[in-house]
Amino acid sequence: MGLHPVGIIGTGKYVPERILTNQELEQMVETNDEWIVTRTGIKERRIAAEAEATSDLAYEASKQAIAAAGLTAEDIDLIIVSTITPDMFFPSTACLLQTKLGATKAAAFDLSAACSGFIYGLATASNMIATGMYKHVLVVGAETLSRITDYTDRNTCILFGDGAGAVVLGQVEEGKGFRSFELGADGSGGELLKVSGGGSRIPSSEQSISTKQHYIHMAGNDVFKFAVRIMGSAAEDALAKAGFAKEDVDLLIPHQANIRIIQSALNRLHLSEEKAMINLDKYGNMSAASIPVALAEAVEQNRIKEGDKLVFVGFGGGLTWGASVLIW
Repeated sequence: MGLHPVGIIGTGKYVPERILTNQELEQMVETNDEWIVTRTGIKERRIAAEAEATSDLAYEASKQAIAAAGLTAEDIDLIIVSTITPDMFFPSTACLLQTKLGATKAAAFDLSAACSGFIYGLATASNMIATGMYKHVLVVGAETLSRITDYTDRNTCILFGDGAGAVVLGQVEEGKGFRSFELGADGSGGELLKVSGGGSRIPSSEQSISTKQHYIHMAGNDVFKFAVRIMGSAAEDALAKAGFAKEDVDLLIPHQANIRIIQSALNRLHLSEEKAMINLDKYGNMSAASIPVALAEAVEQNRIKEGDKLVFVGFGGGLTWGASVLIW
């Protein structure tokens, strides 16, 4: 039995209404707008309302993606939510999303690969459809990073924002769809980017709270060096697997962590900035949500046409990385 070609048949996104600007951060920590923009490219980010959790953001994005695919929730066979900020330990955010959507026929699970999570989710879903196991899979990247961000730590609080992006994967015509995936991990770098409190190693306690172990801790310089190296090489590897050259790329949709990291990837791939979808100035780093939100905006802005060759690439805590090549 040959494998079915699999592609993205619907996209959606949701970002919370509240905007946190660099000017507001200047009032909170010792930083300034020029410093943040120069080093990261970020001008503002979105913050979830008090009553909004990750499954709520995921729900709004998923409704759009399912509608864009011309389907109903009943048509979804599997829900994968890539997140490091689940509503709770269990049940999974995917199960909470399933009942919100009314996707009663869908299996559901969460996937944890930090900022690479969306690409890990795409790889998992596309293989399940290619083999005929499922027909339609909803893959969501959703994060409420504001809940694990220490707004007294000027090195990290400037970076992160909340949001959700969703796609529906299904069979597409021959010659379209995903052409390659490149996934990787280096657990020896796990200490560089982590939230250590709340798990079985360091359970929640007064001490874990007072020592801020429930917040993101990041060795910024080390993560930056890793990201600059891996973003370009992962994209190159995915292109080679797909049998394409750098000049074949119509649009690069990178993880939106830092403008310098994106520019280094563009340089390595010999691409101009016009060939990249960049929106981190508006949203900051939304972890697993950043690539699907950027994809949904590229679709909204008519930046993608049929037959375009797209490259998704990201890196994240773990350390993890992932890249994929897709013909739209």
